[in-house]
Amino acid sequence: MTETAGAAPTMALRAKVLTVSDGVSGGTREDLSGKALESLLVQRGYEVVERRVIPDGAREVAAALEVMCSGFAGLIVTTGGTGFGPRDETPEGSTMVIKRPAPGLAEAMRLVSPLGRLSRAVAGARAAALICNVPGSSKGAVECLEAVLDVIPHALDLLSGGHPH
Repeated sequence: MTETAGAAPTMALRAKVLTVSDGVSGGTREDLSGKALESLLVQRGYEVVERRVIPDGAREVAAALEVMCSGFAGLIVTTGGTGFGPRDETPEGSTMVIKRPAPGLAEAMRLVSPLGRLSRAVAGARAAALICNVPGSSKGAVECLEAVLDVIPHALDLLSGGHPH
């Protein structure tokens, strides 16, 4: 974290993107939402330090998030698996890893579109990592993340021990 005279503390913004998709992991579909999220994050000043692709399934999501959270201070965005499909289990896997839920973030993301009412996405923290689930469509993923990006730096600062109050 750095501080300039008269300014609020600033910190390096780091992010990771986890694409959850049987099609992408199987090589039958391109990872469009992962690319769109990385582009948005870079535009907003984040350093994207990892992008990973895994198949659908709660256990796969939990295992990947455990590794991605370990020793990491920053934002982890999952894309895909938040709907009602039979293999859509990203929220279940995320819940296995999240220690401190952040329901306000998930609710804010649901409000961006009428289709948000169909989202089962969750958000929350594990140590200094903040996990946010977004939909698998590029448009939906970007819209949902944009809905909360303004408050994420403050949340990350608090998670890493900052006391900006």
